Amino acid sequence: MRVAAGLILASAMSLAMTGAAWSQTPAAKPAASTQVAPAAAPAATAPAAAPAAAAAAPAGFVNPPPPKQAPQPARAACNTQGALGVARTVEIDTTGGPGFGFEHFKELDFLRDKEVVLTFDDGPWPKNTPAVLKALADECTTGIFFSIGKHATYEPEILKQVYAAGHTVGTHTWSHANLNNKKLTEAQRKEEIEKGLSAVKWALGGISPSPFFRFPALQHPPEMVTYLGNRNTAIFSCDIDSFDFKASKPEKVIETVMKKLDAKGKGIVLMHDFQKHTAEALPELLKRLKAGGYKVVAMRAKFPASTLPEYDQELLKDVKLPTVSQRPVNSVVTTVSE
Repeated sequence: MRVAAGLILASAMSLAMTGAAWSQTPAAKPAASTQVAPAAAPAATAPAAAPAAAAAAPAGFVNPPPPKQAPQPARAACNTQGALGVARTVEIDTTGGPGFGFEHFKELDFLRDKEVVLTFDDGPWPKNTPAVLKALADECTTGIFFSIGKHATYEPEILKQVYAAGHTVGTHTWSHANLNNKKLTEAQRKEEIEKGLSAVKWALGGISPSPFFRFPALQHPPEMVTYLGNRNTAIFSCDIDSFDFKASKPEKVIETVMKKLDAKGKGIVLMHDFQKHTAEALPELLKRLKAGGYKVVAMRAKFPASTLPEYDQELLKDVKLPTVSQRPVNSVVTTVSE
């Protein structure tokens, strides 16, 4: 699923060379269905202060302030003795677009020896994402889910489950386009980023995700790195690439991750909840992490992401039809026998 990574330049941060290759064709979009607006969330405590605009913001650039919203549900209490768990939680101030993952970004070495961050790209997806969620819940641990916008509109209920379980939700463009593709205009690249963010917010019932972003195929156009910095969005590369999209069986996923981790001693691990073998591998992989003395670190954003109104409106053209009924599904569809 990966395409060759080119030379990455950073205007706001150091970037290094990387290579990886992949491609993906999203599943055909099902017929649109009516989604009910969520009930009003309880009032949240206002953030202490909005993050400042990035210093390099162009003239006339307006970055909306972070929305005020209810806190994300906490992770469930762990009742499993000997579970992997979560060793610590770190809060990320995303002002200016910090970069994480030594494959591209070298400045922020915050992980201690034997610490890992588990990340999952390309969801939400039927069967595979719920299986990943179960494996994480069984070990009382957590991850970051970088959702494709289209997939979020296909499976909003699954993405809500990710958020409700206390996992961090980030974004991964609207359609998984390679933003280094020279056929894309700057406006099209921005649309991939912004429409993807608006789609994830829509799928979460109007709740903004974290301002955490991963470029498809780890391809980082310098102009878009700068753009995300001005949008106060953290950019994620990785330290350990599982190459699970190439694996022919779950054992290969486990072998790849553990071999690289044992060599490096720590790192941000890139996997895909879109992949069947990843979902199958995860229960044993988490046990291997525990046995190897590894500890999971949760990453949380200081502020939620702010969407741009024009992309929120554009998204509605794709996901909503002018139906009359606004009733919740459980008042429309009732199981009478099973």
